[in-house]
Amino acid sequence: MASTSDIRNGLCIKYNNDIYKIIEFLHVKPGKGPAFVRTKLKSVTTGKVIDNTFSAGHKIDDVRVETHKFQYLYNDGEFYHFMNEADYTQIRLLESALDRPDLMKEGEIVTIQINTEDNMPLSVEMPATVILEVTHT
Repeated sequence: MASTSDIRNGLCIKYNNDIYKIIEFLHVKPGKGPAFVRTKLKSVTTGKVIDNTFSAGHKIDDVRVETHKFQYLYNDGEFYHFMNEADYTQIRLLESALDRPDLMKEGEIVTIQINTEDNMPLSVEMPATVILEVTHT
């Protein structure tokens, strides 16, 4: 259990029965009234971005996540298969879990955030740039 003083960019928290990642935050100490924290939260499951304000000292449930490098192997039509570069374990994800799966090519390295409580993948961060070849116009 953390408080608003522990808020930082990239922190994953449980809020409204979903897991959100803090995109940006701002501690506000007005001259009149109590301090508060304005946050912009992005849902890890749906990708929806919401604005929320926490009062100072508010308790939040933080979620421990780990990031791992995975290599994209192949697509079998329904699932996209990835291999962990460290221990060679494989996972498969639905197409809806990826932002732009049509821009991925085999052998591409992606970063996947995994919830340590249940070992479920939360989000996939694709590389910033991709080199592709135009085959047909």
